[in-house]
Amino acid sequence: MVAETVERAGGVAAASGTPWGRVGAAARRARTALLWFVGIRLAGAACVAAWAWRTGRHPRSLLGGSWDSQWYLSIARHGYGMAAPDGRWPDVPGADLAFFPLFPWLVRGVGAVLPVHPLTAGLIVAWGAALLAAWGIFAVGEHLHGRRTGTLLVVLWAVLPHAVVESLAYTEALLTALSAWALYAALSGRFLWAGALAALAGLARPSALAIVAAVQAAVAVRAWRQWRRGARRSAPGGRAPDGHVPGRRLCAAALLAPVGWLGYVLWVGRRTGRGPLGYFAVQARWGSRFDFGRDALRAVRRLVLLGAPPAYLVALAVVAVALLLYVLLAADRPPAAVLGYVTVLVVLALGGTGYFASKPRFLLPAFPLLLPAALALARARRRTTAVITGGLAALSLGYGPYLLTLAAMPL
Repeated sequence: MVAETVERAGGVAAASGTPWGRVGAAARRARTALLWFVGIRLAGAACVAAWAWRTGRHPRSLLGGSWDSQWYLSIARHGYGMAAPDGRWPDVPGADLAFFPLFPWLVRGVGAVLPVHPLTAGLIVAWGAALLAAWGIFAVGEHLHGRRTGTLLVVLWAVLPHAVVESLAYTEALLTALSAWALYAALSGRFLWAGALAALAGLARPSALAIVAAVQAAVAVRAWRQWRRGARRSAPGGRAPDGHVPGRRLCAAALLAPVGWLGYVLWVGRRTGRGPLGYFAVQARWGSRFDFGRDALRAVRRLVLLGAPPAYLVALAVVAVALLLYVLLAADRPPAAVLGYVTVLVVLALGGTGYFASKPRFLLPAFPLLLPAALALARARRRTTAVITGGLAALSLGYGPYLLTLAAMPL
Protein backbone atom coordinates (compact mmCIF):
# COMPACT_ATOMS: atom_id res chain seq x y z
CA MET A 1 0.00 0.00 0.00
CA VAL A 2 2.79 2.36 0.94
CA ALA A 3 4.73 1.40 -2.18
CA GLU A 4 1.63 2.00 -4.30
CA THR A 5 1.16 5.44 -2.75
CA VAL A 6 4.80 6.35 -3.34
CA GLU A 7 4.55 5.14 -6.93
CA ARG A 8 1.46 7.28 -7.56
CA ALA A 9 3.12 10.31 -5.95
CA GLY A 10 6.18 9.80 -8.12
CA GLY A 11 4.00 9.63 -11.22
CA VAL A 12 2.24 12.86 -10.30
CA ALA A 13 5.54 14.57 -9.64
CA ALA A 14 6.88 13.40 -12.98
CA ALA A 15 3.75 14.54 -14.77
CA SER A 16 3.92 17.94 -13.13
CA GLY A 17 7.46 18.30 -14.49
CA THR A 18 6.28 18.09 -18.09
CA PRO A 19 5.04 21.20 -19.91
CA TRP A 20 1.45 19.91 -19.96
CA GLY A 21 1.75 18.96 -16.31
CA ARG A 22 2.84 22.48 -15.41
CA VAL A 23 -0.02 23.97 -17.46
CA GLY A 24 -2.48 21.70 -15.70
CA ALA A 25 -1.12 22.66 -12.29
CA ALA A 26 -1.35 26.36 -13.19
CA ALA A 27 -4.93 25.90 -14.38
CA ARG A 28 -5.88 24.21 -11.12
CA ARG A 29 -4.40 27.08 -9.12
CA ALA A 30 -6.38 29.58 -11.21
CA ARG A 31 -9.61 27.54 -11.17
CA THR A 32 -11.43 29.62 -8.56
CA ALA A 33 -10.53 32.90 -10.26
CA LEU A 34 -11.58 31.60 -13.67
CA LEU A 35 -14.88 30.26 -12.38
CA TRP A 36 -15.68 33.62 -10.83
CA PHE A 37 -14.72 35.39 -14.05
CA VAL A 38 -16.83 33.11 -16.26
CA GLY A 39 -19.82 33.40 -13.92
CA ILE A 40 -19.69 37.19 -13.79
CA ARG A 41 -19.22 37.66 -17.51
CA LEU A 42 -21.94 35.12 -18.39
CA ALA A 43 -24.27 37.07 -16.10
CA GLY A 44 -23.23 40.23 -17.92
CA ALA A 45 -23.90 38.65 -21.31
CA ALA A 46 -27.31 37.46 -20.05
CA CYS A 47 -28.19 41.01 -18.96
CA VAL A 48 -27.19 42.35 -22.37
CA ALA A 49 -29.18 39.60 -24.11
CA ALA A 50 -32.29 40.33 -22.04
CA TRP A 51 -32.12 44.03 -22.80
CA ALA A 52 -31.36 43.37 -26.48
CA TRP A 53 -34.50 41.27 -26.87
CA ARG A 54 -36.47 43.91 -25.01
CA THR A 55 -35.33 46.57 -27.47
CA GLY A 56 -35.83 44.39 -30.55
CA ARG A 57 -32.19 43.55 -31.29
CA HIS A 58 -30.46 40.20 -31.52
CA PRO A 59 -27.93 39.64 -28.70
CA ARG A 60 -25.33 38.25 -31.08
CA SER A 61 -25.52 41.38 -33.24
CA LEU A 62 -25.26 43.61 -30.19
CA LEU A 63 -22.27 41.79 -28.70
CA GLY A 64 -20.51 40.90 -31.93
CA GLY A 65 -21.34 43.76 -34.28
CA SER A 66 -21.26 46.99 -32.30
CA TRP A 67 -19.15 49.95 -33.42
CA ASP A 68 -15.48 48.94 -33.94
CA SER A 69 -16.47 45.28 -34.21
CA GLN A 70 -17.93 46.05 -37.62
CA TRP A 71 -14.55 47.18 -38.89
CA TYR A 72 -12.73 44.14 -37.55
CA LEU A 73 -15.28 41.76 -39.06
CA SER A 74 -15.12 43.61 -42.39
CA ILE A 75 -11.33 43.20 -42.45
CA ALA A 76 -11.69 39.52 -41.54
CA ARG A 77 -14.09 38.93 -44.42
CA HIS A 78 -12.69 41.19 -47.14
CA GLY A 79 -9.23 42.35 -46.11
CA TYR A 80 -8.08 45.95 -45.97
CA GLY A 81 -9.18 48.62 -48.43
CA MET A 82 -12.95 48.11 -48.32
CA ALA A 83 -15.59 50.79 -47.86
CA ALA A 84 -16.90 51.70 -44.41
CA PRO A 85 -18.95 48.77 -43.08
CA ASP A 86 -21.88 50.93 -41.95
CA GLY A 87 -23.44 54.17 -43.10
CA ARG A 88 -22.74 55.76 -39.70
CA TRP A 89 -19.01 55.81 -40.44
CA PRO A 90 -17.26 58.31 -42.73
CA ASP A 91 -16.19 56.56 -45.93
CA VAL A 92 -12.57 57.77 -45.86
CA PRO A 93 -10.09 55.89 -48.08
CA GLY A 94 -7.77 53.76 -46.00
CA ALA A 95 -9.69 54.34 -42.76
CA ASP A 96 -9.63 50.61 -41.94
CA LEU A 97 -5.82 50.69 -41.76
CA ALA A 98 -6.22 52.17 -38.29
CA PHE A 99 -7.28 48.72 -37.06
CA PHE A 100 -4.47 46.26 -36.34
CA PRO A 101 -4.71 42.83 -38.00
CA LEU A 102 -4.37 40.14 -35.31
CA PHE A 103 -8.04 40.02 -34.28
CA PRO A 104 -9.31 39.79 -37.92
CA TRP A 105 -6.74 37.08 -38.63
CA LEU A 106 -7.97 35.03 -35.68
CA VAL A 107 -11.61 35.55 -36.71
CA ARG A 108 -10.79 34.38 -40.21
CA GLY A 109 -8.95 31.36 -38.78
CA VAL A 110 -11.93 30.37 -36.62
CA GLY A 111 -14.24 30.78 -39.62
CA ALA A 112 -12.00 28.52 -41.68
CA VAL A 113 -12.13 25.77 -39.05
CA LEU A 114 -15.73 26.07 -37.79
CA PRO A 115 -18.87 26.52 -39.94
CA VAL A 116 -20.03 29.61 -38.03
CA HIS A 117 -21.17 33.12 -38.94
CA PRO A 118 -18.41 35.79 -38.77
CA LEU A 119 -20.21 37.42 -35.84
CA THR A 120 -20.04 34.15 -33.95
CA ALA A 121 -16.39 33.68 -34.90
CA GLY A 122 -15.63 37.15 -33.56
CA LEU A 123 -17.30 36.34 -30.25
CA ILE A 124 -15.46 33.01 -29.99
CA VAL A 125 -12.14 34.83 -30.40
CA ALA A 126 -13.09 37.62 -27.99
CA TRP A 127 -14.45 35.33 -25.27
CA GLY A 128 -11.52 32.96 -25.57
CA ALA A 129 -9.13 35.91 -25.30
CA ALA A 130 -11.01 37.21 -22.26
CA LEU A 131 -10.66 33.85 -20.51
CA LEU A 132 -6.93 33.73 -21.30
CA ALA A 133 -6.67 37.32 -20.08
CA ALA A 134 -8.29 36.41 -16.76
CA TRP A 135 -5.88 33.50 -16.37
CA GLY A 136 -2.89 35.73 -17.16
CA ILE A 137 -4.12 38.41 -14.73
CA PHE A 138 -4.37 35.76 -12.02
CA ALA A 139 -0.87 34.53 -12.82
CA VAL A 140 0.59 38.03 -12.44
CA GLY A 141 -1.35 38.72 -9.24
CA GLU A 142 -0.42 35.37 -7.71
CA HIS A 143 3.24 35.81 -8.65
CA LEU A 144 3.39 39.22 -6.99
CA HIS A 145 1.13 38.84 -3.95
CA GLY A 146 -0.30 35.33 -3.64
CA ARG A 147 -3.33 33.36 -4.78
CA ARG A 148 -6.04 35.31 -2.92
CA THR A 149 -4.86 38.62 -4.34
CA GLY A 150 -4.64 37.08 -7.82
CA THR A 151 -8.22 35.85 -7.56
CA LEU A 152 -9.51 39.22 -6.37
CA LEU A 153 -7.56 40.96 -9.13
CA VAL A 154 -9.47 38.88 -11.70
CA VAL A 155 -12.81 39.53 -9.98
CA LEU A 156 -12.19 43.29 -9.93
CA TRP A 157 -11.28 43.25 -13.62
CA ALA A 158 -14.52 41.37 -14.35
CA VAL A 159 -16.72 43.90 -12.50
CA LEU A 160 -15.30 47.15 -13.82
CA PRO A 161 -18.01 49.58 -15.00
CA HIS A 162 -16.95 49.04 -18.62
CA ALA A 163 -16.32 45.30 -18.26
CA VAL A 164 -19.00 44.64 -20.88
CA VAL A 165 -16.21 45.34 -23.39
CA GLU A 166 -14.66 42.05 -22.26
CA SER A 167 -17.69 40.31 -23.80
CA LEU A 168 -17.69 42.24 -27.11
CA ALA A 169 -15.89 41.41 -30.34
CA TYR A 170 -13.31 44.06 -29.48
CA THR A 171 -9.54 43.82 -29.12
CA GLU A 172 -9.06 44.94 -25.51
CA ALA A 173 -9.39 41.39 -24.16
CA LEU A 174 -6.92 40.08 -26.74
CA LEU A 175 -4.36 42.75 -25.89
CA THR A 176 -4.88 42.13 -22.17
CA ALA A 177 -4.35 38.38 -22.59
CA LEU A 178 -1.10 38.73 -24.51
CA SER A 179 0.15 41.53 -22.25
CA ALA A 180 -0.67 39.69 -19.03
CA TRP A 181 1.16 36.56 -20.10
CA ALA A 182 4.08 38.59 -21.46
CA LEU A 183 4.28 40.37 -18.10
CA TYR A 184 4.17 37.06 -16.26
CA ALA A 185 6.90 35.66 -18.50
CA ALA A 186 9.09 38.71 -17.86
CA LEU A 187 8.49 38.62 -14.10
CA SER A 188 9.34 34.90 -13.94
CA GLY A 189 12.51 35.25 -16.05
CA ARG A 190 11.21 33.74 -19.32
CA PHE A 191 12.40 36.62 -21.44
CA LEU A 192 12.20 35.04 -24.88
CA TRP A 193 8.58 34.13 -24.21
CA ALA A 194 7.97 37.68 -23.01
CA GLY A 195 9.47 39.13 -26.18
CA ALA A 196 7.51 36.78 -28.44
CA LEU A 197 4.20 37.53 -26.70
CA ALA A 198 4.90 41.26 -26.82
CA ALA A 199 5.62 40.98 -30.54
CA LEU A 200 2.28 39.21 -31.02
CA ALA A 201 0.50 41.83 -28.91
CA GLY A 202 1.98 44.46 -31.21
CA LEU A 203 -0.33 43.16 -33.93
CA ALA A 204 -3.44 43.60 -31.77
CA ARG A 205 -3.70 47.30 -30.87
CA PRO A 206 -1.57 50.44 -31.14
CA SER A 207 -1.41 50.64 -27.34
CA ALA A 208 0.63 47.42 -27.36
CA LEU A 209 3.56 49.81 -27.11
CA ALA A 210 2.94 49.49 -23.38
CA ILE A 211 3.87 45.81 -23.20
CA VAL A 212 6.83 46.40 -25.53
CA ALA A 213 8.11 49.03 -23.08
CA ALA A 214 7.42 46.70 -20.15
CA VAL A 215 9.44 43.83 -21.59
CA GLN A 216 12.32 46.11 -22.48
CA ALA A 217 12.24 47.60 -18.96
CA ALA A 218 12.38 44.11 -17.48
CA VAL A 219 15.30 43.22 -19.75
CA ALA A 220 17.16 46.41 -18.79
CA VAL A 221 16.66 45.79 -15.07
CA ARG A 222 17.81 42.16 -15.29
CA ALA A 223 20.86 43.10 -17.38
CA TRP A 224 21.81 45.84 -14.92
CA ARG A 225 21.46 43.57 -11.91
CA GLN A 226 23.49 40.80 -13.52
CA TRP A 227 26.20 43.25 -14.50
CA ARG A 228 26.39 44.67 -10.97
CA ARG A 229 26.61 41.24 -9.39
CA GLY A 230 29.29 40.13 -11.80
CA ALA A 231 27.44 36.81 -12.05
CA ARG A 232 29.75 35.05 -14.44
CA ARG A 233 32.96 36.12 -12.71
CA SER A 234 31.74 35.23 -9.23
CA ALA A 235 30.45 31.75 -10.11
CA PRO A 236 32.85 28.84 -9.36
CA GLY A 237 34.62 27.70 -12.47
CA GLY A 238 33.26 30.64 -14.47
CA ARG A 239 29.78 29.11 -14.71
CA ALA A 240 26.75 31.33 -14.33
CA PRO A 241 24.69 30.79 -11.16
CA ASP A 242 21.08 29.64 -11.20
CA GLY A 243 18.74 32.34 -12.46
CA HIS A 244 21.32 33.95 -14.71
CA VAL A 245 19.98 34.83 -18.16
CA PRO A 246 22.55 34.95 -20.98
CA GLY A 247 23.05 38.40 -22.46
CA ARG A 248 22.22 37.22 -25.98
CA ARG A 249 18.85 35.98 -24.75
CA LEU A 250 18.10 39.32 -23.11
CA CYS A 251 19.09 41.18 -26.28
CA ALA A 252 16.94 38.88 -28.39
CA ALA A 253 13.92 39.51 -26.16
CA ALA A 254 14.39 43.28 -26.26
CA LEU A 255 14.72 43.27 -30.06
CA LEU A 256 11.86 40.84 -30.60
CA ALA A 257 9.30 42.71 -28.48
CA PRO A 258 8.60 45.62 -30.89
CA VAL A 259 8.66 43.56 -34.10
CA GLY A 260 4.88 43.14 -34.43
CA TRP A 261 4.00 46.77 -33.75
CA LEU A 262 6.77 48.15 -35.96
CA GLY A 263 6.01 45.67 -38.72
CA TYR A 264 2.38 46.73 -39.03
CA VAL A 265 3.12 50.45 -38.74
CA LEU A 266 5.79 50.23 -41.45
CA TRP A 267 3.49 48.15 -43.66
CA VAL A 268 0.78 50.81 -43.40
CA GLY A 269 3.35 53.48 -44.22
CA ARG A 270 4.38 51.59 -47.34
CA ARG A 271 0.77 50.96 -48.38
CA THR A 272 -0.21 54.61 -47.97
CA GLY A 273 2.99 55.92 -49.52
CA ARG A 274 3.58 58.11 -46.48
CA GLY A 275 6.61 56.30 -45.11
CA PRO A 276 7.06 55.60 -41.36
CA LEU A 277 4.46 58.25 -40.45
CA GLY A 278 1.75 56.77 -42.66
CA TYR A 279 -0.05 55.02 -39.82
CA PHE A 280 -0.26 58.23 -37.81
CA ALA A 281 -1.71 60.00 -40.84
CA VAL A 282 -4.44 57.35 -40.93
CA GLN A 283 -5.11 57.89 -37.23
CA ALA A 284 -5.37 61.63 -37.83
CA ARG A 285 -8.24 60.97 -40.28
CA TRP A 286 -10.12 59.58 -37.30
CA GLY A 287 -9.29 62.67 -35.26
CA SER A 288 -6.89 60.65 -33.14
CA ARG A 289 -3.48 62.05 -32.29
CA PHE A 290 -1.29 62.47 -29.24
CA ASP A 291 -1.51 65.96 -27.72
CA PHE A 292 -0.17 65.25 -24.20
CA GLY A 293 -3.66 65.33 -22.68
CA ARG A 294 -4.78 68.81 -23.74
CA ASP A 295 -7.92 67.47 -25.41
CA ALA A 296 -8.75 65.36 -22.34
CA LEU A 297 -8.36 68.38 -20.07
CA ARG A 298 -10.67 70.41 -22.29
CA ALA A 299 -13.22 67.60 -22.15
CA VAL A 300 -13.02 67.51 -18.35
CA ARG A 301 -13.50 71.27 -18.21
CA ARG A 302 -16.61 71.03 -20.39
CA LEU A 303 -17.99 68.20 -18.26
CA VAL A 304 -17.52 70.16 -15.05
CA LEU A 305 -18.90 73.46 -16.37
CA LEU A 306 -21.61 72.33 -18.76
CA GLY A 307 -22.56 68.84 -17.65
CA ALA A 308 -22.91 65.82 -19.91
CA PRO A 309 -24.79 62.53 -20.36
CA PRO A 310 -24.23 59.88 -17.65
CA ALA A 311 -21.74 57.89 -19.76
CA TYR A 312 -19.35 60.84 -19.84
CA LEU A 313 -19.67 61.42 -16.10
CA VAL A 314 -18.97 57.73 -15.39
CA ALA A 315 -15.96 57.93 -17.71
CA LEU A 316 -14.69 60.95 -15.76
CA ALA A 317 -15.12 59.05 -12.47
CA VAL A 318 -13.29 56.01 -13.87
CA VAL A 319 -10.39 58.17 -15.06
CA ALA A 320 -10.16 59.88 -11.67
CA VAL A 321 -10.11 56.55 -9.82
CA ALA A 322 -7.54 55.18 -12.28
CA LEU A 323 -5.20 58.09 -11.56
CA LEU A 324 -5.60 57.57 -7.82
CA LEU A 325 -4.88 53.85 -8.20
CA TYR A 326 -1.82 54.68 -10.30
CA VAL A 327 -0.41 56.82 -7.48
CA LEU A 328 -1.07 54.03 -4.97
CA LEU A 329 0.51 51.43 -7.26
CA ALA A 330 3.62 53.55 -7.83
CA ALA A 331 3.94 54.16 -4.08
CA ASP A 332 4.02 50.38 -3.57
CA ARG A 333 7.12 50.21 -5.84
CA PRO A 334 6.09 47.32 -8.13
CA PRO A 335 8.57 45.70 -10.54
CA ALA A 336 9.76 47.95 -13.35
CA ALA A 337 7.91 45.90 -15.96
CA VAL A 338 4.57 46.35 -14.18
CA LEU A 339 5.01 50.07 -13.56
CA GLY A 340 6.32 50.67 -17.08
CA TYR A 341 3.40 48.81 -18.63
CA VAL A 342 0.80 50.74 -16.66
CA THR A 343 2.53 54.09 -17.14
CA VAL A 344 2.62 53.83 -20.92
CA LEU A 345 -1.01 52.66 -21.08
CA VAL A 346 -2.21 55.54 -18.89
CA VAL A 347 -0.20 58.08 -20.88
CA LEU A 348 -1.51 56.75 -24.22
CA ALA A 349 -5.11 56.55 -23.00
CA LEU A 350 -5.24 60.00 -21.43
CA GLY A 351 -2.75 61.79 -23.66
CA GLY A 352 -4.55 61.11 -26.93
CA THR A 353 -7.44 62.93 -28.55
CA GLY A 354 -10.77 61.33 -29.36
CA TYR A 355 -13.96 60.39 -27.55
CA PHE A 356 -13.46 61.05 -23.86
CA ALA A 357 -16.12 58.46 -23.02
CA SER A 358 -13.86 55.79 -24.57
CA LYS A 359 -11.01 56.42 -22.10
CA PRO A 360 -12.20 53.69 -19.67
CA ARG A 361 -12.16 51.16 -22.52
CA PHE A 362 -8.60 52.14 -23.38
CA LEU A 363 -7.66 51.60 -19.73
CA LEU A 364 -9.10 48.08 -19.53
CA PRO A 365 -5.77 46.39 -20.36
CA ALA A 366 -4.15 48.32 -17.47
CA PHE A 367 -5.22 45.64 -14.99
CA PRO A 368 -2.23 46.18 -12.61
CA LEU A 369 -3.93 49.44 -11.61
CA LEU A 370 -6.32 47.24 -9.64
CA LEU A 371 -3.53 45.71 -7.53
CA PRO A 372 -3.87 48.21 -4.63
CA ALA A 373 -7.61 47.51 -4.43
CA ALA A 374 -7.09 43.75 -4.69
CA LEU A 375 -4.51 43.86 -1.90
CA ALA A 376 -6.84 45.87 0.32
CA LEU A 377 -9.71 43.43 -0.27
CA ALA A 378 -7.40 40.48 0.36
CA ARG A 379 -6.66 41.88 3.82
CA ALA A 380 -10.29 42.81 4.58
CA ARG A 381 -12.90 40.60 6.20
CA ARG A 382 -14.63 38.22 3.85
CA ARG A 383 -18.00 39.87 4.45
CA THR A 384 -16.56 43.28 3.56
CA THR A 385 -14.97 41.84 0.44
CA ALA A 386 -18.23 40.18 -0.59
CA VAL A 387 -20.28 43.37 -0.09
CA ILE A 388 -17.85 45.53 -2.10
CA THR A 389 -17.39 43.11 -4.99
CA GLY A 390 -21.13 42.36 -5.04
CA GLY A 391 -21.95 46.05 -5.28
CA LEU A 392 -19.41 46.56 -8.07
CA ALA A 393 -20.83 43.55 -9.91
CA ALA A 394 -24.38 44.93 -9.72
CA LEU A 395 -23.17 48.27 -11.09
CA SER A 396 -21.22 46.61 -13.90
CA LEU A 397 -24.05 44.24 -14.92
CA GLY A 398 -26.51 47.11 -15.09
CA TYR A 399 -24.21 49.62 -16.75
CA GLY A 400 -23.16 47.31 -19.60
CA PRO A 401 -26.60 47.11 -21.27
CA TYR A 402 -26.98 50.87 -20.82
CA LEU A 403 -23.74 51.51 -22.71
CA LEU A 404 -24.71 49.24 -25.58
CA THR A 405 -28.35 50.22 -26.01
CA LEU A 406 -29.24 53.54 -24.37
CA ALA A 407 -26.07 55.64 -24.36
CA ALA A 408 -26.27 56.11 -28.16
CA MET A 409 -22.56 56.87 -28.46
CA PRO A 410 -19.44 55.05 -29.66
CA LEU A 411 -18.00 52.79 -26.99
